[in-house]
Amino acid sequence: MSNTVDRTGIMVENFNDARTIWRRNMGLGSLLGKLFGSGDGKPAVAEPAEPVEYKGFTITSAPLQEGGQFKTAGKISKEIDGELKSAEFIRADNHADRDAAITHSNRKAQQIVDEQGEAMFARAHI
Repeated sequence: MSNTVDRTGIMVENFNDARTIWRRNMGLGSLLGKLFGSGDGKPAVAEPAEPVEYKGFTITSAPLQEGGQFKTAGKISKEIDGELKSAEFIRADNHADRDAAITHSNRKAQQIVDEQGEAMFARAHI
């Protein structure tokens, strides 16, 4: 039996070895990765939603798309003494669609404003 080089450049002894290597490199895992995310472990930022005003603060929801879902995230900002202050937030909550993630991100930001007020600007991430 002769050796064969498969399409990934790996020397294999027979067709079954080549088929196994192909399944590992191009099989179901690769397909699912292409369908549900890049697989590089880095979340992609969804298009920021329209800013919402709440108690003098501006909330801009920007859910992170990760693994086919959207993670609660956004930015809260407010002008204080002529200077624009802002803080970003990310939460572990996941949502199946962008609109649900935006709604939840807005509620979460409102909760942060209610609990922390301007004190949140002492840190860049809350």
